[in-house]
Amino acid sequence: MPRLFDVTSETAADVAAIWKAFQDKTYWLARLANYGGDSMTLESLEVGDDGTVLVRTIQDLRKGILPGSISRVLPGDTKIVRTERWWPASADEFHGEFTMSAHGVPSSGSGTMALEPAADGSSLRIRGTLEVRIPVMGGRIERYIADLIAVEVPQMQQFTAEWIAGEA
Repeated sequence: MPRLFDVTSETAADVAAIWKAFQDKTYWLARLANYGGDSMTLESLEVGDDGTVLVRTIQDLRKGILPGSISRVLPGDTKIVRTERWWPASADEFHGEFTMSAHGVPSSGSGTMALEPAADGSSLRIRGTLEVRIPVMGGRIERYIADLIAVEVPQMQQFTAEWIAGEA
């Protein structure tokens, strides 16, 4: 059964500054280095004339980033491909969709994102589902990933605010 997650995080950086960062390859490379080390690569970044931003990353799970009990049930060449597509929803709001798939593992994830103004900066909300179709362990892996998302989204928003401020 798919696992739902819903995470909201606020930061002092305003929407316009975050949107500008999302269009910058240097930002994505810094963010991936900070949150994936040498396990994550930026496969592509496309910025359309209409303001749409399409980001594709690949994470190599062979780099020892998962707990042993989970990594033991995954093939040795498991890679997670993440795609984010963002677009302007209004002058100061941006919406997006994401997908995740793990090559070598029967799994998937998808959802929506919204970047909006907040009283002291901006708010990012990410809602989605995860499904790992591995008997016995699937639910445990889904729970681990959903918990990781809940922790990492606020950390990434903080990183983004610091990067914008020139501190990252």
